[in-house]
Amino acid sequence: MRILVFGAGAVGGYVGGVLTASGADVTLVARGAQHDALKQRGLILEGKTSGRPDPVRVRVCRPGEEKPPYDLIIVGLKSHQIAGAAAHMVKLLARDGMMLLGQNGLPYWYFEKLDSPLRGSRLASLDPDGALARTIPIDAVIGGVMNKPADLVEPGRIRLADQPTDRLAIGELDNRITPRLAAIKAVVEPGGWPVMVSDDIRAAKWRKLMSNGVFNPLAALTQSTHRQVGDFEPTRRIARWMIEEVLAVAASVGVKPDVNADQMIDDVRKRVGILSSTLQDVRFGRELELDALINSVIDVGRLTGVATPCLEIASACAGLLNRRIVDDGVAFAPATVRK
Repeated sequence: MRILVFGAGAVGGYVGGVLTASGADVTLVARGAQHDALKQRGLILEGKTSGRPDPVRVRVCRPGEEKPPYDLIIVGLKSHQIAGAAAHMVKLLARDGMMLLGQNGLPYWYFEKLDSPLRGSRLASLDPDGALARTIPIDAVIGGVMNKPADLVEPGRIRLADQPTDRLAIGELDNRITPRLAAIKAVVEPGGWPVMVSDDIRAAKWRKLMSNGVFNPLAALTQSTHRQVGDFEPTRRIARWMIEEVLAVAASVGVKPDVNADQMIDDVRKRVGILSSTLQDVRFGRELELDALINSVIDVGRLTGVATPCLEIASACAGLLNRRIVDDGVAFAPATVRK
């Protein structure tokens, strides 16, 4: 299987690194300083269990330098970056090739191949003009949920945290268990990342969304880790309200995650204090992944008649922060603390 990891940031870089180390035929696509560091030095993976003692010498190229066709493209871009690269990635696919979309939050394809009265509905925050649906062949898409805390601390160096929940969940959009899911599992697991083949990938996405759809925006606004948000009683109370709204919206489309708000908060408070991807983006002045994480939930609530006032408040505040970053070029890197 020829594999392309398109977008070798924190999680994408991790995937490309462990697949390379396990002997898979994989190429990473990166830009700028990340490309240069991977090309010259290799990929450094730091972590007690999932790290590697030596740099991994990965095969890396810039966008446009790929050598197609590829049987599997693992998309490491954030959800709001996919539209700009979709047409290019599709051209790189082999006949019957697969595109694994494991971005956080709800996906633009949520109501495709779904046995529901809402089948074919479009989430305006994710695919406002239908460009993604028109560009990416729906039969090529594999849904995914990527659980692996990773922090790109500098070009070519990724710091990893090891959690009991570390795994890649994959599933077909129509919930069938197919040979191609088994093929992905067979090539990924030798790298040390467990793979769960799911017969309900949407439920798996909601399960993760209960955490990052709530705690990522709050962490970005408060410049805190998920655990710090959960440990502070006033923000913990707000997080509980937001999780309850997410649960109500999920239930309105027939999904009931096997966890409640208090259980989710308790889980967050036990996690390592690594910065969320959204907070990292705030620090580095990068556009925030709000549409998939929170605005898509609000969209679904509007379709099904579920009110989401707390989510809308958090979305508005985080959205204004995002405007400062995008329109004004502001980065919020913390100043060095002097004792």
